[in-house]
Amino acid sequence: MRDGVFRSLAQRMAKSMAKSMTRWAAGAAVALLATGAALAQTAGAVVYRCPGNPVLYTDAMSAKEAKDKGCTPLEGKPITIIQGYKPRAATGTPVPTSSGPAATKIDPADQRARDSDARRILEAELSRENERLAAMKAEYNNGEPERRGDEKNFQKYIDRVADLKTAIARKESDIVALKRELAKTPP
Repeated sequence: MRDGVFRSLAQRMAKSMAKSMTRWAAGAAVALLATGAALAQTAGAVVYRCPGNPVLYTDAMSAKEAKDKGCTPLEGKPITIIQGYKPRAATGTPVPTSSGPAATKIDPADQRARDSDARRILEAELSRENERLAAMKAEYNNGEPERRGDEKNFQKYIDRVADLKTAIARKESDIVALKRELAKTPP
């Protein structure tokens, strides 16, 4: 008895699904036909190239209008037009021009003052970096710095030693760069 009930229920569900699938398929067929008609209409449109400045490409005119305006029909693939950028309008402020080497010259006294200021700044920075390097090397203690209270885990200690070593190498390269800059500045 139960098999008969289940069988009739399954048959009713199959019929219902078949009806809904038929409606869906009919709707899809109508949509496909409409799309195909639109594509066929678009594909059948003739694109004309009309002379002038700028050249006009259009499919929105009849053959008679195109002939009257001197437009020629294009055959083949449709045209893709990419808009270019428009140049900026002039702001009205002229670009300064130099009148030759005399316009770029600096008074020798001003240049000497600038050079001495630059040298003084570089020397001060070099001495400050040398002091920091000495402090870092003292803390590094030839690769065996004192352990701190927060380094109960040995890995933290190893990480700090590696960081110190890296920082010392970086500081030494900074000092070399400062010395190179000092060598470039006039005494």
